[in-house]
Amino acid sequence: MSEHAGNPATESFVAHRNLLFTVAYEMLGSAADAEDVLQETWLRWVEVDLAQVRDHRAYLVRITTRQSLNRLRTMQRRKESYVGPWLPEPLLTAPDVAEEVELAESVSMAMMLVLETLPPTERAVFVLREVFDVGYDEIADAVDKSPAVVRQIAHRARRHVDARRPRRVASASETRAALESFQRALETGDPQALLDVLAPEVVLVGDGGGIKQAAVRPITGADKVARFMVGGLGKNERPLTVAPTVVNGNPALLVHLDGEIDGILAIRLEDARITGLYYVRNPEKLNRVASETPLTLH
Repeated sequence: MSEHAGNPATESFVAHRNLLFTVAYEMLGSAADAEDVLQETWLRWVEVDLAQVRDHRAYLVRITTRQSLNRLRTMQRRKESYVGPWLPEPLLTAPDVAEEVELAESVSMAMMLVLETLPPTERAVFVLREVFDVGYDEIADAVDKSPAVVRQIAHRARRHVDARRPRRVASASETRAALESFQRALETGDPQALLDVLAPEVVLVGDGGGIKQAAVRPITGADKVARFMVGGLGKNERPLTVAPTVVNGNPALLVHLDGEIDGILAIRLEDARITGLYYVRNPEKLNRVASETPLTLH
């Protein structure tokens, strides 16, 4: 993009880049694929006659949405052959993202998994309308539907998500407190301490992608999850360190084994108890965590 530096196309693209990345990431659950979508968006954007474009932001969002929908359909085929559970690629985010409650919830691991249950077009409409408050006419242009149909899709997607999202969004301080208790229990290998912070119906989902060992299916129930954690990470012969971080706009834990990143552990919290544990071990999804500085999404 350097050869275009200083022209209006570059200035508009750079000004809206964080927004475009977040739209693509929330639709795809993959930072690597979101970056590819941004590259495709850029290549199309530089061919546009800007004199004919009234709203640069809306036009860029439209290109990004269409490219994301194309990519999402390709990813669906990849996921069908994925080994074990699939979790979104963790995204290191700046601490201030956690203070923007609606944005933090929309990119949380728990919400990203809810979005995974939506068909592609419904996911695009929900992200654009509910997260970024894009108008129905603009969304209609992006997904090639009429505004009336988009309103129906938005209502259906909102109802679907509301039935699956946490009843109350936990604050960053509540999440940090639960993670601190969980971290202490994990480091001491105390099953009872783990049970104290886990909800009875807690679900553990691990993603090793067939590269790292992980549970091949979700583990449900506090007793089973506690035994798995203590018998797995808690009793690993290699030195284990756990450090707090901010992932997907929410407090999380960065786990190292023998000085190397082993994974990212995110949680879903309801009524001060952990109802969801999401452990990403697939090295291909941890490259950005290891090499990049936190992102600001707004």
